[in-house]
This record gives sequence, structure tokens and C-alpha cells, in this order.
Amino acid sequence: MSIQSFHPPVRTLMGPGPSDVNPRILEAMGRPTIGHLDPVFVTMMEEMKELLRYAFQTDNKLTMPVSAPGSAGMEMCFVNLVEPGDKVIVCQNGVFGGRMKENVERSGGTAVMVEDTWGVAVDPAKVEEALKANPDAKILAFVHAETSTGAISDAKTLAELAHQHDCLVIADTVTSLAGVPLMVDDWQLDAVYSGTQKCLSCVPGLSPVTFNQRAVDVITSRKTTVQSWFLDLNLVLGYWGGGVKRAYHHTAPINTLYGLHEALVILQEEGIENSWARHQKNHDALRTGLEAMGLSFVVPEGQRLPQLNAVSIPDGVDEAAVRGALLSEYNLEIGAGLGAMAGKIWRIGLMGFASNPTNVLFCLGALDAVLSGMKAPITSGVAVEAARAVYR
Repeated sequence: MSIQSFHPPVRTLMGPGPSDVNPRILEAMGRPTIGHLDPVFVTMMEEMKELLRYAFQTDNKLTMPVSAPGSAGMEMCFVNLVEPGDKVIVCQNGVFGGRMKENVERSGGTAVMVEDTWGVAVDPAKVEEALKANPDAKILAFVHAETSTGAISDAKTLAELAHQHDCLVIADTVTSLAGVPLMVDDWQLDAVYSGTQKCLSCVPGLSPVTFNQRAVDVITSRKTTVQSWFLDLNLVLGYWGGGVKRAYHHTAPINTLYGLHEALVILQEEGIENSWARHQKNHDALRTGLEAMGLSFVVPEGQRLPQLNAVSIPDGVDEAAVRGALLSEYNLEIGAGLGAMAGKIWRIGLMGFASNPTNVLFCLGALDAVLSGMKAPITSGVAVEAARAVYR
């Protein structure tokens, strides 16, 4: 047996995640490993919590990264807040609302589903109706930025409705953090989880979370033990809580946390409002180019995520063959549709470090070339210039 070292190709990642990782972050991850209870590392942990508060726009004391990907952040929110018999209203307008339902049920709760068409925002009127019909509901859960469809929902309005009916809010912000406005304190979002591999342009494997005092009070007054030992906040806080003295809970992914720290420093340097504006500007250019080519968007205007573009596949086009050609000929990755959207859309990501004019123009040119070569019904040769006009 003579397996060699693994050397991946250099790709341009413009799918639904992971996104291109900033070289500064890769360099940070290569720094010397130290102990997870080393006082120097503990100092960095405190800085990271402060940087995450900036990213989430919150003063929540309980703000930290979970040592596992975004799905574990989701699970942490549900297993800590949902007890057997609890009723949770879950909004579903894509794949990830369905995962919320799974988490509710595995925690022993009952999920009341509010269903919306995939590709549109959650309808606040339907949510209000469900809250009125279920006065015993404890939590409203929704996805702020639905990665499977590219739709963004009105988190502020949904949270206001929940609190009018004495419900806590659990919000999925995996794709929205640092890409679009997300105001955890102003919108009074109680429990929020995200991921590192989207608009923060860090590697996958960590899930930033934040909980306000209302959520903490519910967690600390539980009648039953949290079903997950690893994700039990009452235990995790012994390690991630305040103060210099830390209790051993698990060995943190030290070098990955170096990477997140660097990603958050980069966000602080750019300024979060500038990050939001950059994602919007590059979306505007990509959209203009795609529409000039004759392609259309699934999500209605006003409900579109700038960092995750769901584009309808032209008639007669083999969507998998297009993605395969982009990967093999251009080292460019775009995403396929999931669930009800499978085979109907491409998902083109403009997230974090990958959200830049070079990638927009490169993607448009490559897509034009591949589709033209397949005799697809598009207008060729106009997309790049249309996008460039937006930048001018």
C-alpha cells in the first residue's frame, strides 16, 4: 500500500458553501498548536467571543463557537431549549426548516409546521395564525436565510410576533451572518446559530451561537436533563464561560479556532456594514449579467439573498452536465438544487471572500461558454459586459 499525500485542486467555490477561504485564515490555522487550557489560548477565546458579538450585533454574554459544524449549532439550540412535551412552531420554506422539525421531535417536542412554498420568504400572516391557534406553544423556529432556495425571511417581524404570544425564538442564520443585516439584539432573537463556512469564509467545522438572558433562564430552569452530553450548555459553559479558570469539557479544535478568530478580525477590519454592502453590490452585478444572458431567478425580488442566488435552469439543459463542465474545465463549483428544488435550479454563491468582482465576471464568462457550447437557449456574449456596467 502506498497512498500518497493528498493535494486537492485549486477550485473557485461559488456554490452554497463552503466558500473560498481567505489565505489569511489558512495561514492562521498553520500557527503552532497550544493547549486548549493554555492561558494564552483562553485570552484568545475571550477575544473571539467579543468579535462574535460584533458579528451578531449583540451584547449577549453567552456567545461562543460550538466545536462542530452548523448542524450542531442547530441541535444545541433545540436540545437545550426543548423539553419533552413542548410545542414548537416551525416555519418551513426549504430544506433546513425540515431539519428543525427533526430536532424538535428528537428532543421529545411536538412540531407545528407552518409551510410556505420553497423559494419564497416565510409568511408572517401564516405564522401569526399558527401562534393564535397554539397558545401553549413555547418556541417559534425559523430559517432567516434559507440556503436551499436563496430566500430571506423577515426575522424582525417574525420575532415580534413570537414575543407577542410569549414564545422564544430560535433563528437559523447559517447563511446570513456577515452577508446581510442581522441584528440579534435589535430584533430580540433569543437563540441564534450560524456556521463558519459561508460569509465568514472560514473552514467548515464550527458553529457560532448566541443566547440572550431570556433563553438562558429557560435553559437553567429545565426540569429534565439535556439529552446531549456534548451539547449541554450547562456543561459547555464550564469551558467557554467567563473568567480565567476553565473546566475541561472537551479538547477544542485549536487551530480551527485560530482560523475563526482571524476571520472575525477580517470582518472587523472591513466593517460589518461594508461587508453587507459588498455582498449586495456583487449580487447586483451577477444578477444583471445572468438576466442579460436570459436566465431568471426563482426567488421574487425583495426576498432574495445576495450571497446565495437560485437560478432557474433553461429548458432542455442538463444541469448536472453544466456543473460538471464548469468543474472540469474551469475549476469552478456552483451548487445543485436540494429537495423540491433538485434538478430545477443552480445555486450560485457569492459568500465572504468569494464575493468579489473577479469571481462574478469569471462565473458569468464560464457559464456563458458552457451553455453556448451546449446550444442552450441563452443570449451569448453580453453577460460580462452587463455586469461590468454595474461596477462602473
